[in-house]
Amino acid sequence: MGVALRVIPCLDVSAGRVVKGVHFENLADAGDPVELAKVYGEQGADELTFLDVSASVEDRGTTMEVVTRTAEQVFIPLTVGGGVRSVEDVARLLGAGADKISVNTAAINRPELLREISTEFGNQVLVLSVDARRVQEDGSSPSGYEVTTHGGRRSAGLDALEWVKQAQDLGVGEILLNSMDHDGTTKGFDLEMTRAVREICSVPLIASGGAGTVEDFVAVAKIGVDAVLAASVFHFGTLTIAQVKDGLRSAGIEVR
Repeated sequence: MGVALRVIPCLDVSAGRVVKGVHFENLADAGDPVELAKVYGEQGADELTFLDVSASVEDRGTTMEVVTRTAEQVFIPLTVGGGVRSVEDVARLLGAGADKISVNTAAINRPELLREISTEFGNQVLVLSVDARRVQEDGSSPSGYEVTTHGGRRSAGLDALEWVKQAQDLGVGEILLNSMDHDGTTKGFDLEMTRAVREICSVPLIASGGAGTVEDFVAVAKIGVDAVLAASVFHFGTLTIAQVKDGLRSAGIEVR
């Protein structure tokens, strides 16, 4: 493809604070989102992803305010997700300063939402977040990977590869693939699943879930993903953006 790999820190925000857990459980406070965003911008992050993990009604105001404050501090593309259910939600978030919108559960419940958003705003603003995990060989998911909701706790009854294909047909501009088996474990990306999705995915693919070392980023980059996303390793100071980019460059991978 010849496009430089993007390195994206992910801020999981709950009630206005950045949190991080393992498999979305036992969440620890990781700081103020605006402060962290600013630091990552200065460190050379290519984009920021901002997920409201407690996207319930009472947090909407908090999210808008945090998005606005983050957008004022940070001069790299900002993707916002969590609780986006309508074209109106997208318009509000873009108005608050988001550059792209990530949709997950609402699209599973009503796939047509993807077409509505891409028709209204263009597919470049629409990211589909796919929380996928391995399934037992019972034939319920032909590819062996299924889509989950509720932080990986509930099966959506969808085959992950079929869902990615359908989403592309509906006008999604980018896929964020998050391995629920690896999320927060820092034991490396799910390379097998990422490879399977890459083979059928014609839009940019972001790999997420499990980054622990620079080598992990290199391994998943070699599959041909367009971006790598991580949270724990950056929030808790295990790695800096620069260390990841240097490691990727040393391995012969073009980064921004």
